[in-house]
Amino acid sequence: MRMVVLGLGYLGATHAACMAELGHEVLGIEVVPEKRAQLAAGEVPFYEPGLPDLLKRHIETGQLRVSDSYAEAADFADVFFIAVGTPQKKGEYSADLTYVDAAVEELVPLLTRDALILGKSTVPVGTSRRLSERADELAKDIDVEVAWNPEFLREGFAVKDTLHPDRVVVGAFPGGIAETACREIYASMINEGTPFIVTDPPTAELVKTSANAFLATKISFINAIAEVCDAAGADVKSIADAIGYDARIGRKFLNAGLGFGGGCLPKDIRAFMARAGELGAAEALTFLREVDNVNMRRRTRMVELTREVCGGSLLGKRIAILGAAFKPESDDVRDSPALNVAGQIQLQGASVTVYDPKAMPNSKRLFPTLDYAEAASEACESADVVLVLTEWAEFVALNPVELGRRVRQRKIIDGRMCLDRRNWTVAGWDYRA
Repeated sequence: MRMVVLGLGYLGATHAACMAELGHEVLGIEVVPEKRAQLAAGEVPFYEPGLPDLLKRHIETGQLRVSDSYAEAADFADVFFIAVGTPQKKGEYSADLTYVDAAVEELVPLLTRDALILGKSTVPVGTSRRLSERADELAKDIDVEVAWNPEFLREGFAVKDTLHPDRVVVGAFPGGIAETACREIYASMINEGTPFIVTDPPTAELVKTSANAFLATKISFINAIAEVCDAAGADVKSIADAIGYDARIGRKFLNAGLGFGGGCLPKDIRAFMARAGELGAAEALTFLREVDNVNMRRRTRMVELTREVCGGSLLGKRIAILGAAFKPESDDVRDSPALNVAGQIQLQGASVTVYDPKAMPNSKRLFPTLDYAEAASEACESADVVLVLTEWAEFVALNPVELGRRVRQRKIIDGRMCLDRRNWTVAGWDYRA
């Protein structure tokens, strides 16, 4: 099938390359010249394991092409995926749908045949209905159907999650072709046994936001328990292990630590709260405000713990920060807890050096005043305290004896509870988590 992907950011580039991998002919539309040039050359402008090889292969075969022309897109296919960003509005909780609206406004007037627009972007409930009505106004004697097909990608596993998803959800209005088209698009996944869920568009929109809200709640729940454990002298990891055996709860996303960040969970739960308020259901999601508060408190607590370990003051101390990305296997530093902590510590008078295996360029653009190292050992040189704030395998594998020769004081704070406490304490380190 021929299809167009509008927007080639993280979501769009991954979806376009994976649709080409499934055998579809894909045209990707990207309006940012620098990003478009990179993608057209088969280069991925961000870090995502497995995607560079996939993209390059299909660019070279011509199965995937990149353009900036909406006119070309309108002529190329009858199925269009919207994969543009929906950031948080400045100064507000609600989602900024400028890019989603612009995609519809620019595409629909150029269409000359009946078309199907499938939304991939995470949007507030009701967006499909509004866009459908706007598409009807813009269409010229043709039928333009709008349906929602939310994504459920994990950064670091995006290719796998696209080609072998847990489920495919399609939210379609009655009487359209969305279900039939999606069954054809995702035929190989359906044949593998992937659940194919057909519902109305508002439900599909809420499936995505509900999933993110639940994951955020689960993370903040165990971090709230961690606060109680700190006060009571209990072991939060053992609690997570024990309750995780309950099939109703499960162990995933019960890892206490610095909390969540990135470009999805924080802004999505805030947009969910904002939309609930607009619908007159604000009280239903008041708990998400505390989920957000717990998450932000973890960052403050990390700064406080670092100050405690330094004897009550950070002034003049040398702090090594290992990790800048919000999670491992990603170079995404949007709302990064690690960089937030690094910035707060620097503001309190410490000298801060950061190292991350993949996120250094993005970190330097976002926090240019921090110091950066080219290796973990270099970042830890003469450090008074080492903070592990992203659980990269490289950091988990660090040799505490060798690193102990680099630092000024053998003090380490495990912000992700990913290190082997015994190995570090045996090597003479003051280990905190």
